[in-house]
Amino acid sequence: METVILPSTNEQKIASLEAIIEGQSVQIAKMETLIKYYEERFKLGQRRRFGSSSEVSPNQLRFEELFNEAEDQADPALPEPTYEQITYKRKKRIGKRKDDLSGLPVERIDYELPEAERICPDCGGLMGDIGVTVRDELEIIPARVIHKEHAIHAYACADCGKNSDHTPVVRAESPTPLILGSLATPSAVAHIASQKFVNGIPLYRLERGLSYDGVDLSRQTMANWLIYCAQNYLMAVYNMLIATLLKDSVIHADETTVQVLREPGREAQSKSYEWLYRTGRCSQNPIVIYEYHETRQHEHAKNFLAGFKGFVHADGYQAYHNLPDGITVVGCWSHARRPWENLYKTLPPDKRDGSNAERGLVYCNLMFALEDEFHDLEPEERFKKRLEYSKPVSDDFFNWLDTLGASQIVVGRCYNLCAQSAQIP
Repeated sequence: METVILPSTNEQKIASLEAIIEGQSVQIAKMETLIKYYEERFKLGQRRRFGSSSEVSPNQLRFEELFNEAEDQADPALPEPTYEQITYKRKKRIGKRKDDLSGLPVERIDYELPEAERICPDCGGLMGDIGVTVRDELEIIPARVIHKEHAIHAYACADCGKNSDHTPVVRAESPTPLILGSLATPSAVAHIASQKFVNGIPLYRLERGLSYDGVDLSRQTMANWLIYCAQNYLMAVYNMLIATLLKDSVIHADETTVQVLREPGREAQSKSYEWLYRTGRCSQNPIVIYEYHETRQHEHAKNFLAGFKGFVHADGYQAYHNLPDGITVVGCWSHARRPWENLYKTLPPDKRDGSNAERGLVYCNLMFALEDEFHDLEPEERFKKRLEYSKPVSDDFFNWLDTLGASQIVVGRCYNLCAQSAQIP
């Protein structure tokens, strides 16, 4: 503990004590701020651990607290206006079962009586067809595994074989095998790939399922097939998709952690990353690209997007804000909204109304409500609507952030996240 030596005179003692008290007051204020910070972090951790993961808040539609001119001028004493009745027509909905079966091939089976059984019991005349009752059924034919033998015939000249020292031989043409010396076929590899990567079925389960059908195909063999075909056939398609993606004007980018087992020189618990790039919703060629890297280094995004010109829609990760010239980084409103939502839910219920957290959340909620309204518009019309309605809300939001003073870090981060997002068509 620090020892304080006080001066001899009373005035000096008082001044020294006041300085000590002032220093302790500053220290107490810092500690109270730190305690409050850790309390909020604890509440946020508890909510993430035990609370709902949904980001829908109870004030999702409470925009009137910011844009409440109509409510300000309202007079409850005025009588309600009368309502007129409006009628409209709508298309009759087809039954849900018909909707579910509309994309399937139809195999119709007619059940008819032979002419001898259509004799009227009263007059003896021939009865005519007066209608059909249709009953729908769903038949599923399980996948079949067929052993195909490609018998390639060879032909030789019998006369030359008897009378000459040279016998010409010709062979019938046959399809080139997918993998030389292998049982693999395009349909077999496509089935394994779709089951594993689309339906999420591990190879060991596929191995067991095939064994029930009498097929002895190991998971190692299936893995070899998938890797070979990816490297020798699909890589060309992958590169073509990347080239097509980079010609677009809008790209969405993000990265997520993955765990890769038995990587050379790395522990199983090591974090690796899948970097994801995809086209915008209005693109004529919807494309999603995954690029694997062992690290989250900035160079990965810079190298992938080299040569791209346009908008990159991303979160606040600095790798996306250090890209080559010709790229405009636009922020994500979902990421801008999340801190307000987290702060709002960590506040006690009696402190939420009127708080900065609520106000920031309401601004973001209004932006999302406008986007829902503009969702089905054509890009040019949506851009005009954003300039007319969304931009004033965004400008007001950032002006309000500037008035917070002590929250300049928050202001800067929000600017990085979403200041230019209205530019995306």
